Amino acid sequence: MAITTCIFDAYGTLFDVAAAARDAAAEPGGEALGAIWPRLAEDWRRKQLEYSWLRAVMRRHIDFWSVTRDALDWAMEAAGLDDPDLRERLLALYRELAAYPEVPEMLSALKAARLNTAILSNGSPEMLQGAVASAGIGALLDDVLSVESVGIFKPDARVYELVTTRFGCRRDEVLFVSSNGWDAAGAAAYGFVTAWVNRAGLPADRLDAAPQHVLSNLAEISEIAKR
Repeated sequence: MAITTCIFDAYGTLFDVAAAARDAAAEPGGEALGAIWPRLAEDWRRKQLEYSWLRAVMRRHIDFWSVTRDALDWAMEAAGLDDPDLRERLLALYRELAAYPEVPEMLSALKAARLNTAILSNGSPEMLQGAVASAGIGALLDDVLSVESVGIFKPDARVYELVTTRFGCRRDEVLFVSSNGWDAAGAAAYGFVTAWVNRAGLPADRLDAAPQHVLSNLAEISEIAKR
């Protein structure tokens, strides 16, 4: 079955989640971050994901912006940072994360091939709208799908089902792309063709399902989708 629909995770896949801490460290007044911003960014992202999984298991859903704030608070305390102004600046920058450099050209190639394109993300609608607008990629996407419509985070199957419902397609017509190995595995278990963008060169997760494609960036996605 040919691919008709290309779906992308947002954070870490299209948008650089380390950009907020990196940019804050480079701004005047950001000296407190200095050499510790990579650790802060890593802790922030790790806790953001952990809190989403735990809340899904406990069935205590809150929106992803609240999860993001809670994760930052943990990361800042772990780094010994008690600075409300810095916290607000980091959150503001997170709403305007930069897209990875290859994203606009890759999405343009998919649209030129007449494929459906969309985001499927844990992010709340307001977060995603801000990131898409900041990156200037709204015209290259047919939709932006948020887990808020089902009230549970990925990798719950109800999240992936949003795609087949929205586009009226079969599962094996969907190419799902994520930088998160667990997310790619979850989508593969659901029945999507999946590509894991393994930017950090990490080992594969030991799960029952695995992505069919493993890439170092997004540049090859349009070729994979047209095979």
